[in-house]
Amino acid sequence: MKLQEINFDGLVGPSHNYAGLSLGNLAATKNAGDTSYPRAAALQGIAKMRGNMDAGLAQGFLLPLPRPNSRWLEALAADETTDPGLIAGAWSASSMWTANAATVSPAPDTADGKCHLTVANLVSMPHRSQEWPDTLAQLKLAFADESTFAVHGPVPACFGDEGAANHMRFADEHGAPGLEVFVYGRSGGKFPARQHEQASRIVARKHGLDPERVLFVEQNPDAIAAGAFHNDVVAVANERVLFTHELAFADRQGTYDAITAKCPGAQVVEVPADRVSLSEAITSYLFNAQLLTPPSGEMTLVVPEECRDSVPVWSWLQDMLAGNGPIRHVKVVDVRQSMANGGGPACLRLRVVADPAKVDPRFMLTQAKAEAMEGVISAYWPDQIDATDIGNEALADTIRAARTKMLDLLDLSELT
Repeated sequence: MKLQEINFDGLVGPSHNYAGLSLGNLAATKNAGDTSYPRAAALQGIAKMRGNMDAGLAQGFLLPLPRPNSRWLEALAADETTDPGLIAGAWSASSMWTANAATVSPAPDTADGKCHLTVANLVSMPHRSQEWPDTLAQLKLAFADESTFAVHGPVPACFGDEGAANHMRFADEHGAPGLEVFVYGRSGGKFPARQHEQASRIVARKHGLDPERVLFVEQNPDAIAAGAFHNDVVAVANERVLFTHELAFADRQGTYDAITAKCPGAQVVEVPADRVSLSEAITSYLFNAQLLTPPSGEMTLVVPEECRDSVPVWSWLQDMLAGNGPIRHVKVVDVRQSMANGGGPACLRLRVVADPAKVDPRFMLTQAKAEAMEGVISAYWPDQIDATDIGNEALADTIRAARTKMLDLLDLSELT
């Protein structure tokens, strides 16, 4: 069995809109009420996936959840007096950010030699707390081979769990045994800490991880207060490399020392705060990037266009490339529609180390399938959605029909 990293990107759904529902996500709240462009957003996402395949990487996808969510509306006893924010939650396309779909431990790390996935409960934000049952259904389909995968339900809802966005893994290569690092936050400040320490510890136990090959570290409260609602807004890891902002962790040096002690050869690429401020890092999503190892072996950082727009960020990246560090290439992608709602390249993908042949092929992308999906998106995804459109029943019918067309194309009627 050949283990490799597969990125499962979330296809941006036809209900993509800017309702500003995510407290602590500065881009989402800043752009609340703006006009969104679901068709363009989905096509931008497909283009990013195509770029990974062009680089020789395995690429998968997860599909939009049913929206508007009728079960959510029923649970709210929704009528004309219902808070518009709750109605907007039923329309949310936030499942596109599959970094929050689950936490994943590859087979080399687990006691039973299976790849374990625990669906995130996302209880910190009402509009996201509704996602896990439908996400779990997709995970159970995509990773149905019980000899290879173990898919778990969520941790108890009293402990907020936001999935892989607060999880990093270090290893000599993806298929080798690794060190798993769980990053949690503590309450305090004007924004909530979304990842509970106990949620991370529960996931580690569920996955059968060796306690000697696990770390639990605290995110810097200053980073959370600045708008880093998930750790992947200020740090990302790949194989033996940690790419991080200086102010990402509560105990900066202690975190670095613990990682290098348990993963000899690990390299820390730190961006100093006097070169790129926390504010600039969060606005540009420099760290919400995909850090990838293509078949060439030259590590590549996939960043959003906003990084090129930022003078301090782009200057630092050019200086990094001019040096002899482990990150040798920077690739820029256009995901502006996702960025305006608070999610960059890393938010849009869930990393799974596995044999691609063991994954349900309906969830694996090819160039031909990407072209067919682009055709459905171009024909059926709404061109735009204004804030006043949310709740419109004619638009709801359009959104439902668009998703059904995509499910039909991919032979995934089980998800209807």
